[in-house]
Amino acid sequence: MLSLNKHSDALLDEHGRICALERYSVLDTQPEPGFEKITSVIKTIFEVPMVAISLIDRERQWFKSIQGFDKSETPRSASFCNHAIKTRECMVIPDASADPRFANSPLVLGPPFVRAYAGAPLETPESYNVGTLCVFDTRPREFNPKEIEVLRNFAGLVVEELELRQAAARDCQTNLLGRHAFAQAVERVLRQAVQSAATASLVIFDLDHFKSVNDTWGHPAGDAVIKAVAATCSEEKRPEDILGRIGGEEFGMIMPNLAGEAAIAAAERMRRVVEEAVAPDWPEIRFTGSFGVADLDPDVANASIWMASADAALYRAKAGGRNRVAT
Repeated sequence: MLSLNKHSDALLDEHGRICALERYSVLDTQPEPGFEKITSVIKTIFEVPMVAISLIDRERQWFKSIQGFDKSETPRSASFCNHAIKTRECMVIPDASADPRFANSPLVLGPPFVRAYAGAPLETPESYNVGTLCVFDTRPREFNPKEIEVLRNFAGLVVEELELRQAAARDCQTNLLGRHAFAQAVERVLRQAVQSAATASLVIFDLDHFKSVNDTWGHPAGDAVIKAVAATCSEEKRPEDILGRIGGEEFGMIMPNLAGEAAIAAAERMRRVVEEAVAPDWPEIRFTGSFGVADLDPDVANASIWMASADAALYRAKAGGRNRVAT
């Protein structure tokens, strides 16, 4: 009974749903073969002009894959899928023009002139609906039970693909984002911040004299220190911050909507918790970190430039004596 209530409560937990979506780190990423193959197969099976893997963000509907429609996103308020994620069942609309929820939708009255819709929720292992696998037709039509079952099964494959994608993006030792996935997240946050005229900061930090830890205590001790730093920083960061391991003892953190003195203060708090951290089974080992902070400013044209700026700040921290924050 408890699991059933928890399953139902997830439909009402919008904050948890958004967190579940953001954990996938998939928004605003490039098309990927696994998702493209699914929408292509569904388009053929259903013989419809449009198929999408739709992810419902805070204010928008973003398409990880879409066939037959040339937009990458639409307002959430205008989307069919915003209604579909509120149920565990597949949502079916035989004729949108006769449905009072959608009759005046710009997607019905204008391009792509949707009439029929069917959307199967993308339900995560934690029971959050992060989006849908959906089909659209430009003529009214019914969807039979067999078709609905096919759509639900393929929606499950989409979630499996998201889970595999997330697993591949993670550093196996710390479960943080790996270097490539972190760089993609930097690019995504940069693009979103520019579009919304928001602030953001990037922190790159590494452990001081880490080689001496391995040389003195051995690699198991070094691994324990890395895990302790990852766990400590994960607890200290804000929910919206994105943490990654981008090298052996090098880490990165993206801080959306934070800049200037506030970003420096956040990095300083992180520096202190690293200095105070203890690796389980190795309490005698002490370690510190050097931190470089780079605000997102107009001169930052891409992720590589932003990361290089934070990296240069890190080297200034090291040159200044280590165990400090520099900009």
